[in-house]
Amino acid sequence: MSEIRVASRYAKSLIELAEEKGVLEQVHADMKLFTKVLAGNRDFYLMLRNPIIKSDKKLAVINAVFAGKVQPMTEMFFQIVARKNRESLLEFIATEFEKQYNLIKGIQRAQVVSAAPLAPALRDELGSRLAAQTGKTIQLEESVDPSLIGGFVLRVGDKQFDSSVRNNLRKLKSNFKENPYINKL
Repeated sequence: MSEIRVASRYAKSLIELAEEKGVLEQVHADMKLFTKVLAGNRDFYLMLRNPIIKSDKKLAVINAVFAGKVQPMTEMFFQIVARKNRESLLEFIATEFEKQYNLIKGIQRAQVVSAAPLAPALRDELGSRLAAQTGKTIQLEESVDPSLIGGFVLRVGDKQFDSSVRNNLRKLKSNFKENPYINKL
């Protein structure tokens, strides 16, 4: 069974249990914390992925890092995963948890890449227009890429809207190459 499918099942179980116990928001914060620690500490990531290190040692490290900082349910979840020798899946479980949480809460993630940082008014307008079109709460992730020259590239789910100057220049160049009248000049 693939890592993603197994992780998805663990994440679904954790979400269902957290929702049942009324601690979904706290467990969600715990999963975000776990992802942040994983992204910020390469040694921790490598330790979880290393098959030579025994599960009890990995669990001891996880407990040392997260004890008292996460919900008791999250701590128990880490212990269950460690007992099943699935610590290497924790990163995928956290990712799947985030996806399923967003689905439950009606949150749609959108990425916008612009040539310069977006003005707050433009960011708000973009978020409200996307919310109106999708009917979901929009979680906008911004990044800057000066190579776009101007404009932006917006990705929502599997759709992409490219309104960058770089893309427009590429289209214009392609049109010049394809136009037989211009090639004769």
